[in-house]
Amino acid sequence: MWGMVRRELARSSGGEYVLVHQQEQHGVRQVHEDNSANGNQHRGFSMSSDDDMIDITTTGTVTERSIHYDDPGTSHLPGVTYCMGDGEVAADGDEIPGIGQYEDFHTIDWQRDIARDRMRHRYIVKRRQNSLFDLVKGAHDAWSGWVCVLLVGLTTGVVAGVIDIGASWMSDLKYGICPSRFWFNREQCCWSSNETTSFETGNCSDWLTWSEVLGQSRTGAGAYIISYLMYIAWALLFASLAASLVRMFAPYACGSGIPEIKTILSGFIIRGYLGKWTLIIKSVGIMLSVSAGLSLGKEGPMVHIACCIGNILSYLFPKYGRNEAKKREILSAAAAAGVSVAFGAPIGGVLFSLEEVSYYFPLKTLWRSFFCALVAAFVLHSINPFGNEHSVLFFVEYNNPWIFFELVPFVGLGIIGGVIAAIFIRANLYWCKYRKTSKLGQYPVTEVLIVTAVTAVLAYPNPYTRMSTSELIYLLFRKCGVTNTDDLCDYNRNFTDVKSAVDLASAGPKVYRAMWLLVLALIFKLLATVFTFGIKVPCGLFIPSLCLGAIVGRIVGIGMEQLAFNYPHIWVFSGECSTMKDCITPGLYAMVGAAAVLGGVTRMTVSLVVVMFELTGGVRYIVPLMAAAMASKWVGDALGSHGVYDAHINLNGYPFLDSKEEFAHTSLAADVMQPKRNETLSVLTQDSMTVEDVETLMKETEHNGFPVVVSRESQYLVGFVLRRDLNLALAQARRAVEGLRPSSLVLFTSNSPQQPPQPGTPAPLLLKNILDMAPITITDQTPMETVVDMFRKLGLRQTLVTHNGRLLGVITKKDVLRYVKQLDNEDPNSVLFN
Repeated sequence: MWGMVRRELARSSGGEYVLVHQQEQHGVRQVHEDNSANGNQHRGFSMSSDDDMIDITTTGTVTERSIHYDDPGTSHLPGVTYCMGDGEVAADGDEIPGIGQYEDFHTIDWQRDIARDRMRHRYIVKRRQNSLFDLVKGAHDAWSGWVCVLLVGLTTGVVAGVIDIGASWMSDLKYGICPSRFWFNREQCCWSSNETTSFETGNCSDWLTWSEVLGQSRTGAGAYIISYLMYIAWALLFASLAASLVRMFAPYACGSGIPEIKTILSGFIIRGYLGKWTLIIKSVGIMLSVSAGLSLGKEGPMVHIACCIGNILSYLFPKYGRNEAKKREILSAAAAAGVSVAFGAPIGGVLFSLEEVSYYFPLKTLWRSFFCALVAAFVLHSINPFGNEHSVLFFVEYNNPWIFFELVPFVGLGIIGGVIAAIFIRANLYWCKYRKTSKLGQYPVTEVLIVTAVTAVLAYPNPYTRMSTSELIYLLFRKCGVTNTDDLCDYNRNFTDVKSAVDLASAGPKVYRAMWLLVLALIFKLLATVFTFGIKVPCGLFIPSLCLGAIVGRIVGIGMEQLAFNYPHIWVFSGECSTMKDCITPGLYAMVGAAAVLGGVTRMTVSLVVVMFELTGGVRYIVPLMAAAMASKWVGDALGSHGVYDAHINLNGYPFLDSKEEFAHTSLAADVMQPKRNETLSVLTQDSMTVEDVETLMKETEHNGFPVVVSRESQYLVGFVLRRDLNLALAQARRAVEGLRPSSLVLFTSNSPQQPPQPGTPAPLLLKNILDMAPITITDQTPMETVVDMFRKLGLRQTLVTHNGRLLGVITKKDVLRYVKQLDNEDPNSVLFN
């Protein structure tokens, strides 16, 4: 007994009508055709319901046809069938370019893309037993994800190594050149001379400053003026090149990119943001920007660069390149690789991707992100851009345990870090809003040159702002030893045995001079970062934030150290510091302070702690880092609801629905749905509209999709069709179907008309296969808290509102975002949608 029988009227190639019987039992479909005119009957062949082929076999005047689902492949929906006056032509959906894809500045439909991938996977699994080729194809599909993230990790590691080497070399060009080997930076040039260089001068006999190159001495007023002018000139050259490249070739290459990456990973489409030109210009531009001495870092943009690599390489694997939801799994792994090569912290990179940027993070993405970050870190370590045994510049190793009482200053550093972060975010947002609304935004290159000139002029006199930010952080992190000549290590110590523990000692006058210079550097760095972050060059925020916190931490650490030296018998110091050994480590305070400010700026917690101990090697100081990170987050949340990346997402109006926020408003779906109860809903009917009616509806409305109902009177829901897919299907029909007329019926159902078409009547156009037969629906009484939760967790593009099965309206992601902003007393029209 057959489980289902379906009958359709069609025409054979000779013009006779044939009755098509489609029978299905146990998942196997058979197709029979009766030729009414000739009395002949032909039986089609059997196949699985998941096969993806359209076979048309003609025997005499009889068309023997077996119609199945087309390849549920990577980018297209099932095919579109066209009924013509001289026979029925079945067109495979893969012949319509763009079906199932998305326009620029639109939101993807996670559920539809994931369902399409599952259909494709089931099809491949079923075909594996057919032939060796299908078996190899199935194995390739199973391993394509791992191969893709492997390539992403390898490429990201190589690109990061090139950026690190190039930025280091160009940064040192501001100070001088290595005449014997001009491609060496200052540190490499001094390796062969076996001379010890200080952070303040950093020079050796093999390295010539620009005053020496121009025939002057190394020291003196004339040498200082020449070095000063060359510093400014190189900075302006690098900055102008970076800004010009961004403006001419890749406008999306400016900024850090993390706000946009978060938005893209949440399901938004920004064409070109992860393209090849953005990758090239961002890689070159970040080297130029860092070399210009601006208050920015290259670590944040490394996440954008890695995601560009992931996007480009995903197109080698159609499983990912032509499915937007699957592609975001690769982008999440690429973001982890970006942080891995930026800080040499593969585990921290995985947690950063999970905590900060990713929206959809299944377990297999966690494994692949871990693998991708591991490969990227291994490649970078093999390149060894920093010239040491570690893959990071800030690696330090402390051996002293911390005192329990030190949790108090550590928490205090967290509070200070949260306050500094809140001040920075508010000031930077104010300046960015001013830039957008004033004439300043019309001259981006001029703004870059002004900021660079002011930064270079004010930075050079202070040795702590003259050096690169990465060198300053390492200087603040490290522990004073025998060979340190910097002012921060001017203690009255008697170094007799290098291997013995360093005793507590009183600070010399140079230490207090260095502390005043650090205070000036703190103020300067804070102001410079406010005006720098957001200009039209690649710029990151991780390194400036770490620098601000490290300066505060080092000052507090020196204060605690001198307190322990002068009052060793206070009960809090009586145990560990009574022997006058080095019980207080100022570098540890710098590390904790750096984590505090970075945590306050970004609101990172778990990933921040892991990144910090991977970055510095200070595994035993996890508890101080955790205390400072939590205190910083609490203070930052109290003074401002968003971190800097979320704040810039709101500023730019990106449609990002944060999964961390709670929706506590007591409203119903009926309050948010469009249209309202007294307005008319734009719908398509399943079998009563002509091609002209459909085209008129699309001209009169701007909706991105239309519900399909049984009839306007009943309003019972049939499905949902996207505007883009409908446009593409109609355009393809005009090219492929000769008899298509404006009066042709458009059918979103498999049921043919009850009566055969009369001679001269145009045959209907069947578009059922571009119809989503299972759209997500809710009732009008569903609480909006539940609706918002569905949009967040299911990644919905829209949901349909019904009442007793009758369609009432539609709620889109745009409607939800605007409603949330309206309840928060913000401008609902600031959400960016096409």
